[in-house]
Amino acid sequence: MDLTDQTVLVLGGSSGIGFGVAQAAQAAGAKVTIASRSAEKVEAAAAKLGCEGVTLDTGDAAALESFFADRAFGHVFCSAASTKVAAVRELPLEDAYGSFDSKFWGAYRLARAARIEEGGSLTLVSGFLSVRPKAGAAIQGAINAGLEGLTRGLALELAPVRVNCISPGLIKTEMYDTLDGDGRKAMFDGAAERLPAGRVGTPENIAVQALALMANPYMTGTTVFIDGGGAIA
Repeated sequence: MDLTDQTVLVLGGSSGIGFGVAQAAQAAGAKVTIASRSAEKVEAAAAKLGCEGVTLDTGDAAALESFFADRAFGHVFCSAASTKVAAVRELPLEDAYGSFDSKFWGAYRLARAARIEEGGSLTLVSGFLSVRPKAGAAIQGAINAGLEGLTRGLALELAPVRVNCISPGLIKTEMYDTLDGDGRKAMFDGAAERLPAGRVGTPENIAVQALALMANPYMTGTTVFIDGGGAIA
């Protein structure tokens, strides 16, 4: 995909899926800005990529409004979120509220504030639990389903800006670095055995689709599942 001279903002771009998307967009010729709520992480990631980095929290509506007051982007991608997962009767309500506030309302606040050029795009990230529920993760499935519904509504409200959603399955990112080496390997190997694709995903797998959504003028209101077949396994 050719994004030469186009501007791309990646929220959550300091690590994981977001970093992979930022790296791919830059390789496709885009002028990339990454954002994260951690100044230390965004500074390190921006230096590694050689792009602009800004400290920005999708939980802060005023900061979002201020950031976009005098600038617009061709494309905005958001993977920024911090959620906690447990069974409904075990997850403290404050953690449930906080998870929704971060992932769903963070995307909502971003959609309200973001200035995107006509014909540009906004891409959100949900997750395949929206259609493949799992005991002990009802909160995550509900948040993801809400994001996918929000995507469809935003595609109508923000047109001609295009709005799409990517729904990943299990992706190898720094999120799992807290697991010990054997535990992490066992989890990934077990998932690969269960998945029709026979493997788990990488940020690069998501980045390919993210760039396709940015570049394709006929894609809007769509949720794309990139889960190795997890939604049907």
